[in-house]
Amino acid sequence: MNIAEELAAFTPEKDTLLTIGVFDGVHLGHRRLIAELVDQAARKRLLAGVVTFRQHPEDRLSGGRKLPFLTDITTRTRLLQEAGVDFIVPLSFTTALAGMDARRFVTFLQKDLKMRGLVVGPDFALGKGREGDIETLQKLSTAMGFTLTIVPPLEINDEVVSSTTIRKAMADGDMKKVYALTGRYFTLHGKVVTGAGRGEGLGFPTANLGISSGQALPPDGVYAGLAHVNGRVYQAMTNVGRSPTFGNTRRTIESYLIDYSGDLYGRELSVDFVARLRDEIKFKNAGELKKQLAEDVKKGRIILESAGID
Repeated sequence: MNIAEELAAFTPEKDTLLTIGVFDGVHLGHRRLIAELVDQAARKRLLAGVVTFRQHPEDRLSGGRKLPFLTDITTRTRLLQEAGVDFIVPLSFTTALAGMDARRFVTFLQKDLKMRGLVVGPDFALGKGREGDIETLQKLSTAMGFTLTIVPPLEINDEVVSSTTIRKAMADGDMKKVYALTGRYFTLHGKVVTGAGRGEGLGFPTANLGISSGQALPPDGVYAGLAHVNGRVYQAMTNVGRSPTFGNTRRTIESYLIDYSGDLYGRELSVDFVARLRDEIKFKNAGELKKQLAEDVKKGRIILESAGID
């Protein structure tokens, strides 16, 4: 579908105040902007809406290099709804959309989404070649009759909170910093799929998590965290990697749910990453691995309980 067809699927019942962006990670900086959007919309008796994208614009603009998502579209939608927005419009970032000039894009928003105003950050830009920067949007707002609100960036420890900053922290395995920047644990979710079954033989049965290919992952290693399944929460140890002891080549996510017994195949599972315990290690034999796994569980329990997570 083109932009006109996608926008036609949404017919706001009254005028709207919008923000636009990927909002990957829905971090604390995003939440600050969304809070301003929701508050201002309520005061002006407008609907608060978010226009987001199914694909990263960088994918289209960087010649096809795929940038994995910190949060998929389903999770982003849920988090934005929880933040109080009235509606969310996901657009496909097509070649046609990438080549659209700023004025035409704004015209679509005014016509199809009844836009009366925009709320954006200081580095925001829209339109072909990012031509619709803040200076251009200020001129367009006067000429086309909409308000423009610029929300300053959020800084934590003299560092601007951004999706890029979070990606860097995650690449370093710094899950504590990821939490500080987003206000929640990094989470992977999906269905439990069939694995090799080696964990059960070691006394540590694991649930193999099936995730989308476009999902960002923390670096290979073992993590302490939480697993959410069947409406309950369990302490968990999660391995991200290729299980080098057994010579695997495919990267997998395997979680051992402490104090859980039962079959998880086919169930929906969410795993929170609280702290990184260690790198993946290639052990000489399964016995050495089993011994290390017991140590991981012991250390993980201590970390989780010291963080107030039972």
